[in-house]
Amino acid sequence: MLVLVRHGRTVANAARKLQGLLDLPLDEEGFAQVAGIAGWLDKPDRVISSPLVRARQTAEAFGMPYEIDDRWVELDYGSLDGVPIADVGEDIWAKWRSDPTYRAGGGESMEAMGRRSVAAAQELIDDARDQMIVVASHVSPIKAVVAWALGVDVNVVWAMHLDQASVTRILSSPAGPVLLAYNETRRTQTSWRPIP
Repeated sequence: MLVLVRHGRTVANAARKLQGLLDLPLDEEGFAQVAGIAGWLDKPDRVISSPLVRARQTAEAFGMPYEIDDRWVELDYGSLDGVPIADVGEDIWAKWRSDPTYRAGGGESMEAMGRRSVAAAQELIDDARDQMIVVASHVSPIKAVVAWALGVDVNVVWAMHLDQASVTRILSSPAGPVLLAYNETRRTQTSWRPIP
C-alpha cells in the first residue's frame, strides 16, 4: 500500500500562509501530530520524504531510515511563498483555479507539479502491492496523486481539503491504483467506528 502522509503543522500553516518551498520546521503541535501518526500506523517497510525539513521531520517520526525524493516537494509558489492566503488577490485565485498551466507568483504550475508527483507515485505503485510504503509529502503532491488514482484531471485539487498530519492510502491493484482512504487524521482514527 502507498501511504501518503502530509507533514505536520508549521508556524506558516498556523498563520494561514502559503508555504511552498519555504523551508520551515514543524512547530510543537506539528511534532505532536506526526508522533500520533507514527503511533497509529503500522510500521512501514519503506519511508520516502520530500527534501523539505517539515517533511523530513515527519518521516523521522517513523524511527527508521528514509529516502529523499525531490519529486515529492511542495508546489513552488514563487513570489507568493510566505504570503497570507487572505492576501492573495481574487484575480490570482480565479486564474489559478481555472488554468492548470498557470504559474502563480511565477512559480510552478499545477500541471507540472502533477507530472512530477505522479511519476514518483508510478515508480512506487508496483512495490506497494507487497509493501507498505510511506511518503512524507505536502498538500499539492498528495492531491495530485489522488487525482491520478481516480483518473481525473489535476485541477480537481481545488475541490479537495487535506488536513495537516493526515494520511491518504492508495492500494496497488492489478487494475491500477485504487484510493482506499483520504484525509485520515488521529481525530478520525479515534472517532471512527465500524458499522455493526
